[in-house]
Amino acid sequence: MVILLNKPYGVLSQFNKNPDFPNQRVLGELNLPPELHPVGRLDMDSEGMLLLTDDKQLETDLLNPDKGHKRTYLVQVDGVPSEEAVHRLRSGGLEIKGHVTKKCRVELLSEHPRLVERIPAVDVAAAKRSSWLRMELSEGRNRQVRRMTAKVGNPTLRLVREKIGVLKMEGLELGEWRVLSEQEVEKLWMK
Repeated sequence: MVILLNKPYGVLSQFNKNPDFPNQRVLGELNLPPELHPVGRLDMDSEGMLLLTDDKQLETDLLNPDKGHKRTYLVQVDGVPSEEAVHRLRSGGLEIKGHVTKKCRVELLSEHPRLVERIPAVDVAAAKRSSWLRMELSEGRNRQVRRMTAKVGNPTLRLVREKIGVLKMEGLELGEWRVLSEQEVEKLWMK
């Protein structure tokens, strides 16, 4: 079984609560089948598409960077990245925590994407001077997109995963989930 979840901001990508933070929201609060495991993670501050499965091989394959599994993000950044900054993001070679990033697709969007308002909202002053990128990566290190944009001088304000492979999240409100069909699971591998 593979489930697609529209993960809200402020929810950890795990089922168990941390006793040190009893008020922290976790996946277990979203009425998901408890036998599933998140495929990768979206950090607490990120939103959007999160897959969960009980298929260990699928999980392993989707997380293997050698398989070139694509994930696309909408990224609100502080300021407007220069052409040089966008080129540095695209070209790969950024050193982040001992890892060198691979090449990726990066597009500076001319318009803000239509998204549900985040609660809590991004800081008003930062949002006024912000811009949006669309980034497609085939690797997914811990907080990689955030570290990449910070490295080029435009820290991430908001991060929303919009696609996995060519599969888009359509019709799911924040916190809602559904079981994927076999055809949709195949779309996870399409380029």
